[in-house]
Amino acid sequence: MSTEIKAAATEDITAIPPRGLRGFVAKFTVLRGAQRELWLTFAIKFLIYTAYSVTNKTMVLWLSKDLGFSDQSAGALVGWVWAPAMTVFTLLAGSITDAIGLRRTFFLGVAICTVARTVMITTTIPWLALTCGVLPLAVGEALGTPVLLAATRCYSTTAQRSMSFSIIYMIMNVGYIAAGWIFDYVRQISFRFRVFGFEPTTHQQLFLVSLAFEILLFPTIYFLRRRAEPRDRERANLPATSGFWSRLGATVRQSAAETVQLFGRLVGQSGFYRLLLFFLLIGFLKAIFLQMDYVFPKWGDRELGFHAPVGKLSAINSIVIILLVPIVGALTQRLAAYRMVVIGGIICAAGVFIMALPTDWFSTAVNTGFGQWLGHAYLGVTGTIHPYYIMAALYLTVFSIGEAFYSPRVYEYAAAIAPPGQEASYGSLAYLPFLVGKLLVGTGGWLLAAFCPENGPRHSGMMWLIFALAASVAPIGLLLFRNVIRVPEAGRDG
Repeated sequence: MSTEIKAAATEDITAIPPRGLRGFVAKFTVLRGAQRELWLTFAIKFLIYTAYSVTNKTMVLWLSKDLGFSDQSAGALVGWVWAPAMTVFTLLAGSITDAIGLRRTFFLGVAICTVARTVMITTTIPWLALTCGVLPLAVGEALGTPVLLAATRCYSTTAQRSMSFSIIYMIMNVGYIAAGWIFDYVRQISFRFRVFGFEPTTHQQLFLVSLAFEILLFPTIYFLRRRAEPRDRERANLPATSGFWSRLGATVRQSAAETVQLFGRLVGQSGFYRLLLFFLLIGFLKAIFLQMDYVFPKWGDRELGFHAPVGKLSAINSIVIILLVPIVGALTQRLAAYRMVVIGGIICAAGVFIMALPTDWFSTAVNTGFGQWLGHAYLGVTGTIHPYYIMAALYLTVFSIGEAFYSPRVYEYAAAIAPPGQEASYGSLAYLPFLVGKLLVGTGGWLLAAFCPENGPRHSGMMWLIFALAASVAPIGLLLFRNVIRVPEAGRDG
């Protein structure tokens, strides 16, 4: 028996799990002895998502302040070009990984991102920045998402897999928290320097930080061992005589064809239309989540003051998610995924309505212990604390509680609604809510221009009311169309 077969056999032996406190601790110590590549994958995840999140928060400000785009144009570019392009390329990236291997795909994605970020740092020519910076960056970022999932699966044992994916999810949120703090810090220090006559703006400095994280990825990826990849499988997919770029081109064409075939197979099934309607409604919740990067920074600068600490505010979302998702998941295992999504959607929508309330209602909260701690200790605000800080913190906390209820269950419901044997095909559509959300949030620039302009009277409450009503479309639609969308879920109550 070969070493590989012995290892697989050993891994599949079902041991009697320890119980009580020992069993609880064992769930967290299962990664002890994990191979080096798994820990490197965790490090890669942190670096990729921190760089991506810093860039995402900076994008709309850079488009308007450095490149001269209006609120409407900047919103349309991020919502209708940059973000959807990343989603489309992500759908193709999985097959590319299968064809050229994890390590090569990592290197390719990081190399593209490095060049693209360099262009965005060094030029203020709009057409050059968009075509040679923003669009290639979408391609490079898209290559990282499915590769990280594949690497986590490849480098973990069966016993380690569940905890590995939980840690990957946690690390993503830690990256978002780090990005929020970095975003605020770089903007607030207003550091100025000149290199060979080039003086980067604040937004270009933020891109420089993202580039630094990107460069750190090269040595990290280098230490991933080639032998840990299933090389025989990737060789079998394409002719051995093909060069790297010809294999890559062939894979892209094959992936596009397979995607079209997938939709062709699904379009005649009633379950597909149920899932499509389900994901369309979830997209309204994702739009509210995405506005934290594409609307929140501009709104914060205009209502709370220039370079307001909106990064630390938005980090509240990730902090609550890290703390709450495991608890909610453990306590609600028996509840049906559809019911959990509805409950979570109601909570999310209720949270957004907080921002539509009159600011005077929260004036007294500013002088409470919580208000002083939030403003001065956590956010580092000097002087008077605007009531919107209290409102934003409450909104993000409530919204995050709702997200902890609904978000993990969305993908579970996609599997539940799929016909037997087609779970993977239906699961591959899980990016659709984000695509819908990105298209919806593209209108955020028009809302900013109308209700929270850079100059002139502002009516931010009306803008937030529109966002709250948009978020309400999800739970209301899920309730109205539950007889159309919902299917029985095995082993679940209600």
